[in-house]
Amino acid sequence: MKRGSRPDLIWGLGLDENLSKALETALGSGYHLRNWPITALPSKRDMDKASPLTVWIPLSVWNVLPPSSRKHLRDWELTQRVLLLDGPQDGPDVEEILELGFLTALTPPITANKIRDAVFRAKEVRGLYDDIFSMTREIMLERELLARKTDQIIFLNTVLARASQSLEPGTILSNAREDLSLLFPIHGLQGVFWQPGENGKLEAELFLAPCLDQHGRQSWIEYLLGSATKLAGGPVDAFTVEHLFQVSPDSCMPEPGAQTAMLLPLKIAGSAFGCLSIAKDKNLRLGKDQVTSLNAAANHLALALRNALLFREIKAKADHDGLTRIHNRQSFDERLADELKRHQRYRHSLSLLLFDLDHFKAINDTYGHQAGDMVLKDVGAIMDDSCRETDFAARFGGEEFVVILPQTTEDQAWVLAERLRRKIEHATFNYADKNFQVTASIGVATLSPGSLDKREDLIRQADQALYLAKSNGRNMVCASQAKEQKKAVAKARLA
Repeated sequence: MKRGSRPDLIWGLGLDENLSKALETALGSGYHLRNWPITALPSKRDMDKASPLTVWIPLSVWNVLPPSSRKHLRDWELTQRVLLLDGPQDGPDVEEILELGFLTALTPPITANKIRDAVFRAKEVRGLYDDIFSMTREIMLERELLARKTDQIIFLNTVLARASQSLEPGTILSNAREDLSLLFPIHGLQGVFWQPGENGKLEAELFLAPCLDQHGRQSWIEYLLGSATKLAGGPVDAFTVEHLFQVSPDSCMPEPGAQTAMLLPLKIAGSAFGCLSIAKDKNLRLGKDQVTSLNAAANHLALALRNALLFREIKAKADHDGLTRIHNRQSFDERLADELKRHQRYRHSLSLLLFDLDHFKAINDTYGHQAGDMVLKDVGAIMDDSCRETDFAARFGGEEFVVILPQTTEDQAWVLAERLRRKIEHATFNYADKNFQVTASIGVATLSPGSLDKREDLIRQADQALYLAKSNGRNMVCASQAKEQKKAVAKARLA
């Protein structure tokens, strides 16, 4: 026996002294025999604690064992049992021995060769069991790894499929919040994207969870802007905020911090353009597989979000006037067609403002075309600042502008037009150290609820109203001649 190795354990159940000595002599020093007396046989607890190589049981002892002890011995998988056919009585045949769960049965005389042969066979069976258990363990580990890989692939396919379904960044982020919650519990997902502005400084766009109160909103804005500054390598000069739509908004969002917020930089070709922030429990720790899946999901989301942002940028350029940054004529025509359908379906009022800048040619002639472009750009900014969220401002052509006012009556449209006219009138324009002012004439046209007028009718009425404003001295708001005539008739009847 090698130094440090433990002897194999052999059990005997009720062996007499002669059999015990025969076993010890035949097996030698590499084995340790423990013989249990007939009056104190091992219990199931004893069997569970030990794992002997073989158990030697005389037939006379087996016959007197209680049924429960026999069952425990039969159910003992790793330990092989050897039946010793002692006494003059006929022993069981081979089939009975196998049915009783014995490896073999030895008939007297019990010689050393028979003992060593039985032990050798028991070792072969033990080795076979060990090989089977080892193979089973490897198969189970491989199955577990395969199952984990399968779950990872299913998760990533879900993220990729949902991210590819939309070209709206907000929709992609809302879907990602639901998908990532399949990986581990999260309280919310928010994001920030940045790009260089006109002055070279960074402009950021923040997408926040819809459940934030005023304090939480401000905290997360500061946290996301700080993260953008670190990842982009420069301060954010301006930012806008949008709130994500969620079917079931998160009810509790923790304060942002190193332990409650997990940052996922979004990179394309090694360059970061944004990052996601996952709000989580303070004590949450992710496993290796979860981290791998999360990083892979971030790569998928980065590609989808970058495509969405580029698509929106290209669409904005196609739908917006390059000089004034408000919508162009094509997008105006499409929006007006949609608003007319809503007007006819829901029977809401629909108004239109059409105006142009008075004596604009004189500005170009006096100060130059660059000064005229500056005026158009600044007027576009005034319109963008003056219009409501539901209004739609566009450049109609040249120095003409148009504003669609959904669900707005003529009186309401008149108030908005007058407010816009005054803002333009009181604005001071400066070019080449020279200050000057500009006025605008505005025509108002309104479709009353239930009207079936077409797009051309509304534009024609607004154009007529603009012509009236020009004819009556400019720098004023007028309705179309048909509207003015109806007003005059109504006043005459009242008089």
